[in-house]
Amino acid sequence: MSNRSDRLWMYGAMVKSRHFEALIKPAYFEGKTPVFNMAKGPLPGEMHLSDGQEPCAVGVCAHLRPGDTVTATHRPHHVAIAKGVNLDAMAAEIFGKATGLSGGRGGHMHLFDARVNFACSGIIAQGLGPAVGAALASKLRGEDHVAVAFLGEGAANQGAFHEALNLASVWKVPAIFVIEDNAYGISVAKRDCTAVARNADRAAAYAMPGHFIPGNDPDAIYALAGEAIARARRGEGPSLIEIETCRLEGHFMGDAEAYRPAGEVERLKAADPIPAYRDRLLADGFDAADLDTAETDARAVVDAAFAAARAAAYPQPEEAFDHVFA
Repeated sequence: MSNRSDRLWMYGAMVKSRHFEALIKPAYFEGKTPVFNMAKGPLPGEMHLSDGQEPCAVGVCAHLRPGDTVTATHRPHHVAIAKGVNLDAMAAEIFGKATGLSGGRGGHMHLFDARVNFACSGIIAQGLGPAVGAALASKLRGEDHVAVAFLGEGAANQGAFHEALNLASVWKVPAIFVIEDNAYGISVAKRDCTAVARNADRAAAYAMPGHFIPGNDPDAIYALAGEAIARARRGEGPSLIEIETCRLEGHFMGDAEAYRPAGEVERLKAADPIPAYRDRLLADGFDAADLDTAETDARAVVDAAFAAARAAAYPQPEEAFDHVFA
């Protein structure tokens, strides 16, 4: 794809992710009122939305191939969609249906699609080790595949972060570590739990390039990620990218967000990256009709995926012990 077609794809993928989560919201609260009970309804358990963080996913994944590996966090939908995870199976998995990616066993925090080498986990920093392993495997096989580990800024304080960066650099593997800095680890502000202002500065301790991208800017992310991924494919080793992004919703659905300063959410929503990117594309000469078509197409495939997920059957009770290690 040319840069122009990449930008149109990025816009459509961001709209697709946002619409996907817009349909999750009412479904999640079904059966959970008048008294909120996380265990009730068709989507029981926690639900973490990625509204606002879409630029991080599309700017990086625009450069990736199906053979490249991506690991993501407990807030995974935007990354999964940008990597090309099967949307019908992903929606079905979130609804716990038999047609889901893992037969309804994993739910929204444990999405796996081997077809495009995507995985995520509810355990903080869990995906870094597997990403380094995938990158090492690619190097040993003489392939030019890369591995990308997405993580939150809170995960940069986990031991697994430092172990993964150290080994990635020692082995000079084609790995890219992408920190989505939304300023909060659950309800704790980054400034209250992290000793350094920029996690990108930590890259120097592991002899790899460290980059900081301000402003939640899809084009800036695209440009820098392209350089880091090309560098990795050339065999020049890992890179760390820290992206200043935002979380437009709470840590999880139902979060009262009492820890947020007054006016913060309103300020962030006023800078919503999706309408801002549409305005930029129009200013750069894109046709409004093309953007409208991208939006319509994105919403249509999401609507179809949710309709299919709603209609799909649940797994049979006797299947509960299938795929269990004895």
